[in-house]
Amino acid sequence: MTKFATFAAALGLTATSALAGGYVAPIVDVEPVVVEERPASTNAGLVVPALLLLGVIAAVASDDDDDDNNTTAED
Repeated sequence: MTKFATFAAALGLTATSALAGGYVAPIVDVEPVVVEERPASTNAGLVVPALLLLGVIAAVASDDDDDDNNTTAED
């Protein structure tokens, strides 16, 4: 019986010392979020040549240099 009482006393003393100080919430360090923004670009390296190419194509398509309808006064 004395062994049981000694064990119960030891268990009681260790249980109270384990809870001494109460509950402390864990501290969570929040790291700032870094958002990397790329500068807005219009890809002028592709737009300008594409517009020039479209202009050349439009100029060639609208060329009215047909010789079929040309009439001269001598005919």
